[in-house]
Amino acid sequence: PTSPALLITQHMPPGFTRSFAERLNKLCQITVKEAEDGERILPGHAYIAPGAHHLELARSGANYIARLNEGPPVNRHRPSVEVLFDSVARHAGRNAVGVILTGMGNDGAAGMLRLHQAGAYTIAQNEASCVVFGMPREAIQMGGVDEVVDLSQISQRMLAQVSAKQALRI
Repeated sequence: PTSPALLITQHMPPGFTRSFAERLNKLCQITVKEAEDGERILPGHAYIAPGAHHLELARSGANYIARLNEGPPVNRHRPSVEVLFDSVARHAGRNAVGVILTGMGNDGAAGMLRLHQAGAYTIAQNEASCVVFGMPREAIQMGGVDEVVDLSQISQRMLAQVSAKQALRI
């Protein structure tokens, strides 16, 4: 099946996100790039928040688009996972799958709860496969996680949920 679109927020400074996207683009079977403000979100593409910019999902008619902003840091981060998850909860809700991976602090935990409450299926990386379990732990403790999975299984679980959501629409 066609890969869903992926929106990625990584706590990285400006400059690093572009080379990170370029490296992933060479390694992955999908197109990986830094997100650009106003661009249409397409299946089979991964969009990485540029350093120092929040990435949000928005609607333009029937399409999803990327929105970038330089608003204040959220949870001490810009880009912030919280900002991304909140926008996905608002605009995609039950059509989304949210994943939170290894990281320090609580960025994304409350947003993952709102994703979960909006009907999205939510996955957290398990402690055994995390370098730092902070962000997944916070999301789990807030009650916003449907499934806790080893890193090696996350892509399969995510694609299974996307397939299940597509089957429900048929």
